[in-house]
Amino acid sequence: MIGALPPMIDLYTAATPNGKKVSIALEEMEIPYTVHRISLSKGQQKEPWFLEINPNGRIPAIVDRANGDFPVFESGAILIYLAEKSGRLLASEPKARSRALQWLMFQMGGIGPMMGQANVFYRYAPEKIPYAIERYQREVRRLFEVMDRHLASHEFLADEYSIADVATWPWVSTYEWSGSSVDGLEHLQRWLRVIGERPAVIRGAAVPARDASDARSKDALIKEVRDNLLV
Repeated sequence: MIGALPPMIDLYTAATPNGKKVSIALEEMEIPYTVHRISLSKGQQKEPWFLEINPNGRIPAIVDRANGDFPVFESGAILIYLAEKSGRLLASEPKARSRALQWLMFQMGGIGPMMGQANVFYRYAPEKIPYAIERYQREVRRLFEVMDRHLASHEFLADEYSIADVATWPWVSTYEWSGSSVDGLEHLQRWLRVIGERPAVIRGAAVPARDASDARSKDALIKEVRDNLLV
């Protein structure tokens, strides 16, 4: 995907926030890679060949062809692996590295799971449960406010642009889908805008390339997720 160099990474992904984390990182780090689009609705992530790469049957996953076909799964682990491989987007100085990893864990343990649950109950659940919807949307907003306060005095999450930003932006940028809001959070809005304008982010967020299945209506998408993924 990058330049004329032969691909060294096979990326198994889909058009989800977790998938976009890794394609954005690969673009930012200028690591050549080949994209393998996984059809979640067809259950390709549960097929035996894919479970050899990721026993948990989830995207994203990578195989490093330049390192003995070494597989890596879990998006946070992939970002750390790629940062260490490339020497980019993760500081080597212990305190700076720790700051980046702290905010990466904030995304992995907070932003991602809470926005994911907000999506489920707000968009996909066949029965609308007000308590669940409000509980997760309220927690998402709280996490956004944590970020906004921090970003008032920091350009990026860990001072310098890092894998923490790469991990968090694909989720936060989808806030409308979970019924959340960034109104009044000017520092968070600035961060969203600045990162969203980066050329590598634009390229990585477009991976995998759109196909006919992406032309589905919102209602068709919701039904597909409900019927095939939330089981």
